Amino acid sequence: MIKKLAASATMSAAMISADSQLTDNIQLLGELLDKAILEVEGDEVAQKIASIRQAALRFHQTHDQQASLDLEQLLAGLSLEHTVRVVRALAYFKHLVNLAEDLYGQQLGHCQQNTPAPGMLSYTLLQIKAAGIPADTIKHLLQDALISPVLTAHPTEVQRKSVLDIERLIAELLADRAQMVSERQRTRNSLLLQGAVSALWQTRMMRYSKLSVLNEIENALTYYESTFLHVIPEILQDVERDLSDLLPNVALPGFLRMGSWIGGDRDGNPFVNGATLRESVRLQAITLFRFYLQELAALKRELAVSTRVVGVDEAVLQMTKASRDQSQHRLDEPYRLALNGIHDGLLATANTLLPQGGWVLPEDMTADPYDTPEALLAPLQTIADSLRTHHGEALIYPRLGKLIKAIGTFGFHLATVDIRQSSDVHEAVITELLQKAGHDFDYAGFNEDEKIGILLEELKQPRLLFSPFQQYSELVHKEIGVLVAVREMRERFGEYAVRQYIISHTETLSDLLEVALLQREAGLLRGVWGSANIQVDLNIVPLFETIADLRDAPMIMGKWLSLLGIRHVIRYQGSEQEVMLGYSDSNKDGGFLTSNWELYKAEISLVELFNQANVKLRLFHGRGGTVGRGGGPTYQAIMAQPKGTVDGQIRLTEQGEIISTRYADPVVGRQHLETLIAATLDATLFPADQLESGKRRAFEGVMETLSATAMTSYRSLVYETPGFAEYFFNTTPINEIAELNLGSRPAARKSTRRIEDLRAIPWGFSWGQCRLLLPGWYGLGSAIHHFLQQDPALKEARLTMLHEMQTHWPLFNTLIQNVDMVLAKTDLIVARHYAHLLEDRDLREEIFSRIAQEHKLTTDAVNLLLGTTQRLASQPVIAKSIRDRLPYLDPMNHLQVEMIQRYRNGETDEKLKWAIPLTINGIATSLRNTG
Repeated sequence: MIKKLAASATMSAAMISADSQLTDNIQLLGELLDKAILEVEGDEVAQKIASIRQAALRFHQTHDQQASLDLEQLLAGLSLEHTVRVVRALAYFKHLVNLAEDLYGQQLGHCQQNTPAPGMLSYTLLQIKAAGIPADTIKHLLQDALISPVLTAHPTEVQRKSVLDIERLIAELLADRAQMVSERQRTRNSLLLQGAVSALWQTRMMRYSKLSVLNEIENALTYYESTFLHVIPEILQDVERDLSDLLPNVALPGFLRMGSWIGGDRDGNPFVNGATLRESVRLQAITLFRFYLQELAALKRELAVSTRVVGVDEAVLQMTKASRDQSQHRLDEPYRLALNGIHDGLLATANTLLPQGGWVLPEDMTADPYDTPEALLAPLQTIADSLRTHHGEALIYPRLGKLIKAIGTFGFHLATVDIRQSSDVHEAVITELLQKAGHDFDYAGFNEDEKIGILLEELKQPRLLFSPFQQYSELVHKEIGVLVAVREMRERFGEYAVRQYIISHTETLSDLLEVALLQREAGLLRGVWGSANIQVDLNIVPLFETIADLRDAPMIMGKWLSLLGIRHVIRYQGSEQEVMLGYSDSNKDGGFLTSNWELYKAEISLVELFNQANVKLRLFHGRGGTVGRGGGPTYQAIMAQPKGTVDGQIRLTEQGEIISTRYADPVVGRQHLETLIAATLDATLFPADQLESGKRRAFEGVMETLSATAMTSYRSLVYETPGFAEYFFNTTPINEIAELNLGSRPAARKSTRRIEDLRAIPWGFSWGQCRLLLPGWYGLGSAIHHFLQQDPALKEARLTMLHEMQTHWPLFNTLIQNVDMVLAKTDLIVARHYAHLLEDRDLREEIFSRIAQEHKLTTDAVNLLLGTTQRLASQPVIAKSIRDRLPYLDPMNHLQVEMIQRYRNGETDEKLKWAIPLTINGIATSLRNTG
């Protein structure tokens, strides 16, 4: 008891210290930024910026009308030149605050390590041991597990690599500062921080030119260099070590694997093709081999173990013969000599697979390349075994053990690149291939049953449709070219280089069969359909996105599993089938509540279907950063999944600036990855959803009612209100976002002003900029209000039911908690400023009043369910962070509205075009999860 009290006191003191450091760090970084601004811009600009920050802070602290007028007067009096500088200052200040808050989060995490709590991997591993789960159960679970974050390049990423590099340095310096005790150390640290902050101020925040796919690939690789290559092997090694008493002498596989869409996602991106896919895989491999070579070089320096002190296995002595270094001074250091030979073999491998990689090969090197990652692992494992046998166990953990885990996880490819294309493109390609092969019919014009019949018949034929002697459209050459590139990359770097073919807008069974036929045309499907010897290299992954598609998903997959011969295909792919669920488009289609509900129902139906078919189902969650796109706290989101839907495997997308927020810093990155593992294991072994069947049916009935009302309310506004598209395009910065150099992919699928044609990502991003965040809450208020008021006699009983749902049902509780967070960031006063960008007063007032009314209903509903009018009352750290951001966020919103107005009125000043993207960057940085 005394020990527990002492530990609690120690943790409390550490948390107080962390709180104090956060305040000090924010103050320090603000002062350093002020100095940097003063040095470059002069006293006048520095004074204006300081005055605006002080006025904004005073207004939020006092809500005084005079303070509001003072702030508006200061902002209105700015020249365009000064506006740009003010926006940069506010934006960069929030960048710096984010760094201080990230460090604070790390410190809190360290404080809590001795008192593990749900959501922490250490807590999950303790629970596994305490629950008495059989060792074989855990062993098989981890051997079959796959946890895969998939990085995507979506058009909401607003950070430049140059900025990220400087911010990474500032984060490191802040972390170092926390450990310093001498004044001399802190003074030197302050000078280094001043240099970094000054460099940040003098670095251009935005891109002049549009980002290319190659830029996106290179940008993503920085996260591997800083975080994934180091952190993932560490985590895997530590999990194995922590479970060693339960699973002695068991080497756990690399169940934490990275995925990527960058260079392979063609859906709506005309700049992605076979060449970008090759370059993506090539650059990933170069990054990986450089890391391996660096680690081997370090091992050569560190493992100077002498046979004059300890013994060594004969197998290691045999390996020393491959070393070019046979110096008399090192003949008693067999590990070093063995590693010399391994290093040469790896260098030969890199040069063989990547001849343009810039490798420097010694003239006397004669080593043969390794054919596979397993061949490279073998000699390293031999060294590890020898060390264990001869008192060198402690020498494995620091580097060799992590390198072995890295190779077992990353292979020769680093991350698995998915390829994705829209189903309508596949149909067009198949139609042309059939016509050019001599078929005198229009495949696209057939009904679904006819299409299935044609596709199955073609898949039974050994000959190809595509002929090198025939002329095809650019589309056909491009699509076949991508698949040829896939085959080449798999042959060179292994099957994990590219494994999934994702089909956007999957609506029918024929959408899946078309991809099977296209694989055959590029040599990725061998054998004929129905044969037990058929081999299909790429997993065919349907993506169900709209509400209708989600509802049809079980029916479509049921037909897929019923196809004659499909079991042979699935067996070749490991007896697993992946299905992807789209959060963004379903939200845009049916609204927040209905999207969540239909995703839930689809998951339950799919799990039941696959269990009956005795096929393992892996769900791939297409989540974004915003709550409206499936975002929110990762642990809670995974634990809210229906029981049985995780089962040790999960893939999920990481998008937009969420990538930099979570993975730019390796400490933060490790915390997030551990949370992801903990959530997957907890959802599998200790599911939070433990409702008995009667209660579940009652709750689901209520959700069905709520969803119907919410969807009606949402679609009535977005799709059925005349002029709503005009309102959206005028009162949000959607047009400016489309012009911003955020990513390589266009913001819309078609050049129209229809909501239906707009991509879900910029749709949600735009609502965040104007502070309405509408996709994250609209419809919930109407649903709950109607449910409670429909029958006054049942109101109390229904309210009790809602409270029970919130208490006992993870799905509903997480949904309400997420809306609470969104409402904390929503501001109708700011949003009304944006509304005035629309000149049509009647339309403006009609639509904004409806939004305001729904906002009130939603706020009232959340207040009622949570029992408080205070936003994020149960999450004080996040609540404080958001409150602290608002004083600097509001001026940027104000300036953005003014500049958009001037830009749309025809002003052509380059500074104006430059300033608007700066506000977009600053607002996204302040809101954080907007991607």
